[in-house]
Amino acid sequence: MKTAQELQKLLHQIDHKGYKAYKELKGTYQLKDYILCIDSVQGDPFATPSRVRLIVKNKGNFDTALFDQKHRKIATEDEILRNIHRFLKKQKGNGRTKNSTLDYGRSRAGSGKSGQIFACRVRQEVMERMCVLISEEQIEVRLEVGFPAYGRTIAAGELEKILFQTFPAMVKEVFTYQNTDMAHLKQVVELADDQQYIREELKRQDLVAFIADGAVLPRESGISDLPLKSAIKFESPESLRIQMTLPHYGEITGMGIKSGVTLIAGGGYHGKSTLLKAIQNGVYNHILGDGREYVITDATAVKLRAEEGRCIHDEDISMFINHLPNKADTVHFMTENASGSTSQAAQTIEAIESGAKVLLIDEDTSATNFMVRDEKMAMLVAAEKEPITPYLSCVRSIYEDLGISTILVVGSSGAYLSAADLVIQLDEYEVKDVTGRAKQIADPYHGISITKKESLHHTPKRKEIEKARAFGVESVSFDKEEVLLRDLEQLIDEGQTAAIAYLLSYALEHFADGKKNAVELTDLLYQKIKEKGFISVIPAYYGAGAPVLPRPQEVVAAFVRYRSI
Repeated sequence: MKTAQELQKLLHQIDHKGYKAYKELKGTYQLKDYILCIDSVQGDPFATPSRVRLIVKNKGNFDTALFDQKHRKIATEDEILRNIHRFLKKQKGNGRTKNSTLDYGRSRAGSGKSGQIFACRVRQEVMERMCVLISEEQIEVRLEVGFPAYGRTIAAGELEKILFQTFPAMVKEVFTYQNTDMAHLKQVVELADDQQYIREELKRQDLVAFIADGAVLPRESGISDLPLKSAIKFESPESLRIQMTLPHYGEITGMGIKSGVTLIAGGGYHGKSTLLKAIQNGVYNHILGDGREYVITDATAVKLRAEEGRCIHDEDISMFINHLPNKADTVHFMTENASGSTSQAAQTIEAIESGAKVLLIDEDTSATNFMVRDEKMAMLVAAEKEPITPYLSCVRSIYEDLGISTILVVGSSGAYLSAADLVIQLDEYEVKDVTGRAKQIADPYHGISITKKESLHHTPKRKEIEKARAFGVESVSFDKEEVLLRDLEQLIDEGQTAAIAYLLSYALEHFADGKKNAVELTDLLYQKIKEKGFISVIPAYYGAGAPVLPRPQEVVAAFVRYRSI
């Protein structure tokens, strides 16, 4: 490990040289208050910024009670990251943002990304990231820094200010117990405790979701995930209201949705999809002040939708699709261009295989012929001429025989009323329990029984990926092949897609053998993460973005959309 004096000497030696001379800085340095690791140096001032790590001793600093359990550790690391953003914003003045990632030094003279400091993006959700890691021994943070230049000439004096003034100030303000708002951090950790308690209570009370009274579900706009200030706050119907006593918050009430088949009905624009969106995002914890802090959903819940044009590799969709006119094999179904019904059938099977205990569906984003087949059409077209068994016919068996619940938004068809255990109506954002009325008007239910079977037959072979990249939350690419992920609605952070790029690359290189399917490969990945940590399956010098741990369900979904494997 080199000294601070050696780093300053190097900076003075390369000052005013060509930009590539910055490569000489790569290495580890012991500075006064922290260890600096310069892991990757950008090739020019316009390229992806250089990657650095700051390592600060944690002995006698942050109490281990703040990170002695996984949910507390994630919450504490998340809050430290948000404090880094606050520090950078304060340094910049008005805190101009770029792509929701705070930058510093925009006002500095220089070309390209000169002087900018980037921290991993944060949203309203609290997620497991690699950009901040806390342990008893140390706190480690990963940042990106635009090494300063004028044109392509090194401005070493500007970088020296960042390394010897800005970073020490950050270490002092963000990484020391004395300068941290401990009252707020305590609230953050206590909220994580309460959220974890509710997740455990879901299992104890046979619930699939809980929406607290007073929750703010609508968002500010289609492009902002902030709570809508003028929103009507959620209030549970009395018949569905349950009470919990949380470790810190104390008594809380809200709507508990039991396992089974639940319908969310109502007229257009009355809040049905808003409620479902809150439930589908309840698989993640949310920060204080978000409005959805106490909206908690079974962590395995998967939102299903039609996805025309996707590829399907050797999957058994015969539960829903049979007797196709072209004699296509639906037990080993394959297509490069799926229809709405075959894509939704495949996604349903994939979700079941991935361990989902709750399936979330909105009729607006579903294939109509996959969801329901009305009586008149059944009279017109004989059953043996219709290859699609609608979800309606299977929904009761999916719950009763497979133990998988369904929450479904309906607005135009009453066919599902006969299959429902619970019917909720949204009336100008007011939630009503109309199960009794629904049972009175519903027709008798006629369904079929199904059994679970191995449905994902494809077994990828070992493959080495030279270059993995992520493109927002829309897609990832492996070498030159793009894998579309845009219809996975619970994939919400660009860091999750970056992680998917790394996870699939790791699994294909280390676990794939032509015998294990996507679920088995994903299980091996998460087993290693559990034993060795998230960092163990991420390359040391990652290039696709700062990784955020996705759920196994989205990793399986990415595997089965990767055409060439």
